[in-house]
Order: sequence, then C-alpha cells, then structure tokens
Amino acid sequence: MNSKYLKWILFLAALLVLLVVSVLFSLSAGEIKVSLMQLPQILSDTGSIEYTVLSKIRVPRILMAIGVGGALSLSGVVLQGIYRNPLVEPYTLGISGGAALGVAIAIVFGLNTLSFFSLPAFGFLGALVTLIVVYLLSIKRGGLSINSMLLIGVMVSFVSSSAMMFLMSISTTENLHNIVFWVMGSLDESNNSLIAIAFYSSLAGLVISYFFAQTLNALRLGEVKARHLGINTGVAIKLLFFVASLLTGIAVSVAGVIGFVGLVIPHLIRLIIGNDYRILLAGSFLGGAIFLILSDTIARTIISPNELPIGVITGFVGGLVFIIVLSRSKSHFKLN
Repeated sequence: MNSKYLKWILFLAALLVLLVVSVLFSLSAGEIKVSLMQLPQILSDTGSIEYTVLSKIRVPRILMAIGVGGALSLSGVVLQGIYRNPLVEPYTLGISGGAALGVAIAIVFGLNTLSFFSLPAFGFLGALVTLIVVYLLSIKRGGLSINSMLLIGVMVSFVSSSAMMFLMSISTTENLHNIVFWVMGSLDESNNSLIAIAFYSSLAGLVISYFFAQTLNALRLGEVKARHLGINTGVAIKLLFFVASLLTGIAVSVAGVIGFVGLVIPHLIRLIIGNDYRILLAGSFLGGAIFLILSDTIARTIISPNELPIGVITGFVGGLVFIIVLSRSKSHFKLN
C-alpha cells in the first residue's frame, strides 16, 4: 500500500479514536457523574436520573456538537480552498452577521414566541438573505468575482452587525439578554428535529463535498490552471460556495455564533496531514466535531452548576492554540 494512503488511514483512525474518547468523556463529565463502567446498567434503567441526564441532555448535545462542529469546520476548509486563503472562515462572508440580525429582528418584534422553530427559522432566513445579497453583488460581467465576493461579504458583515447593535440599543433588557446569549452560542437544544437537521445536514455536506475533492485540489493551482485541467471552475465554485454557505447558515441558526471552529481546525489539520482535500475534508469534519464536543463539555462543567457560552471556550482555546501552533510552524499560511 502507498505510504501516503497508509498515513491517511492511520490519521483518520486516530481521529475516530479521539472522537470516541471525546464522546465518552462528555457522557461521563458533569454535575451528575456517570460511570462508564455502569453505562449498560444505566441505559437499562429508564427511570433513573442518570438515564434522563444522558438521554435528554448529554447525548443530544453531543449530536449537536458533531453536526455543528463538523459543518463549520467543513465549511471553513471548503471556503479556504475556493479563495486560496487560510484566513477565510465561514463567518467572513457575513453569513453569521445575517443570521444574528435575523434572530435579533425576531426577538425584538416578538416573533420568537410563534413556535420553537421561530428563532432557527429567522436565523437561517437571515443567513440565506445575506448569501443571496453577497452572491448578486459579486456577479460581474463575465462571471463571479471571488475577490469581490470576499470584500462584499466583509462589508455586509459590518452592516449586519451595525443593524443588530441598533436593534439591541432600542430593545428591552430581557430582549437584549436573549440576543446576547444567542450570539455567544449554545448547544443546549431540546428539540430533536433541530438536532437531527444539524446532524444529518452536516453529514450530507461531507458527502457532497467529496464530489469536489479533486476540483478543490485543482483550484490550489489557481482558476486558470484548473480550467486547463478540464475543471469548469465557474460552476464548481458556485456550487461549493452555496454548499459551504448553507452548512454555515444551518449551524448558526440552530446553535448561534460559534467562532474559530471554521478557521482553526482546518488550518491545524492542514499542518498535520497536508493539503490534499481527499483527506483534508474528512479530517476537518472529524476535527471540528472533536473540538466542539470538548469545548461544550468544558463550557458546561468549568463553573458548574452554571454554564458558560460555548463561544467563550472556542474563542479562548482556539485562539491560543492557533497562535501557539503558528508560532512554532515553519509553513505559515500555505495552501499549495
């Protein structure tokens, strides 16, 4: 077997082991301790408090962490491939700002009380509107301008943030608290339908992205050289952009704004295993899931019985790890 493929298999196996360890650690950690040795007994006793904690709180949060973490990291690595820029992340294009603005509008005008789907629906609608605006403004004569899309996305993000701050300044104290708490991110979701949407949409995004693995590898050489290799770069970039944006929109709408996952994880995976997207896509997905599971476990246990917003943990830990790794790495910001 080719040594490169053997290395990939071992790397994915290591990530899967880390994912299992993270899941088991998350299941056992918390204000109510759960012994892994007694797990079969706990699962058979549906009336116990341990079973209720596992089935109603910890397992749903783990599934949300896998779905949201995987989606954000996968979106980040795809967008970095499109723009050939490792500093691009899912929130760079203003998608998170649009989702946050949609949620803020729903809260300020009392639309969040219509149903349990109201906040996610308005969050996703805001992300979708932002996506359409950025796309339409980026179209120039002759096709889609990648550079214009990036700049317009940043500006749309600033406009959305300013509009949200305006709504926050005129809202009541209760509404202000709800908006701030949502913006900081949380995996505390009790609705199984939303958990299923986040989980299965991320898996679907992973499968779809693999149809474009060779395209992303070709784009590392630049659009012109990719076209010479027979890649229809215009269509491929549009499809990849929409897949990444929809994954981000779904993740943000169900969990709020959770930063650094789509920036830090793809870059760390790239430093470890290389730039080939055939391994980078799966590695980033698993890495994002592991990172968010561990971050959520820390967020709900570090000041137990209270809980920190998960965005605080991902920002703090992700930022420190990113700085340390880059300071010791000799291959700064390379995509090819």
